Amino acid sequence: MQGRIMKGIAGFYFVKSGETIYRCKARGIFKKQDIKPAVGDLVEFEIIEGNDDNLITDILPRRNCFIRPFVANVDCFVVVTAALRPAPVQELVDKLLIMAEHAGTEAILCINKCDLAADRSRSSGRKAAENLEMLRAIYEPIYPLVLLSRDDPSGYERILELIHGRTAALAGASGVGKSTILNHLLEDERMETGSVSEKSQRGRHTTRHAELFLLDGDGTGLFDTPGFTSFALSGIEADELPHLYPEIERELGSCRYDDCRHIAEPGCSVKEAVEQGRISQARYDSYLTLIRELDEEKKY
Repeated sequence: MQGRIMKGIAGFYFVKSGETIYRCKARGIFKKQDIKPAVGDLVEFEIIEGNDDNLITDILPRRNCFIRPFVANVDCFVVVTAALRPAPVQELVDKLLIMAEHAGTEAILCINKCDLAADRSRSSGRKAAENLEMLRAIYEPIYPLVLLSRDDPSGYERILELIHGRTAALAGASGVGKSTILNHLLEDERMETGSVSEKSQRGRHTTRHAELFLLDGDGTGLFDTPGFTSFALSGIEADELPHLYPEIERELGSCRYDDCRHIAEPGCSVKEAVEQGRISQARYDSYLTLIRELDEEKKY
């Protein structure tokens, strides 16, 4: 039989085939081959009569697979950040966008908790408004951008329009509201949600494993994924990085030197684009930080 892994917990995989969910284990050979089934995988499995646990025998070819979050066969990434609580971390946002670009997967940026920016008479409202304006200035020229507020349904409707008929993964830091967004999109409070720690302003980990939900009837799937605060780019070489920033890639090909890394070389078209405002300084600084990080990793 064939099915799709909807959830994996403690070595058990819940595979949907038709209208039935089967609890399965993976063949031992997968572990020997250092292969781990991912949520979203299409698999072959056998029904084991008289046993609660069935057996995954094969993983069908993947279109893509991601490590953070560990999901497979994703059509688009919805990268979620918040205007405040927790404050946005550009490095994490950019790494998630780069990961999507590297896999050739469409990316959408979602800014949640925009309602916190409404009351500028409070310091928290002013800070949320500043963050919102900063994020819009950096990303609105590059990626589809969706603003979400607690009492305004239009942002959720926009997300559904953008992901219609596809399988989308919600990804972002802990506490940005991924599970709450999923609840709105599914029109069902089926996900546990958590608050943000007042002391650290980081989200409390609520989603502990990736899970795939299907919207009835329209072919749309949504991954909910655990939050995290940082991760290393893996499987990406430093010379690939300029191609993973869409606004930098547009400027390539006119540098004085063919091997220009767009750091300190004279006659660099990318640095010229930064000076002229076609590339934001924030994104260029992000590029410099990450290319140095990749260079450091290569030394070890």
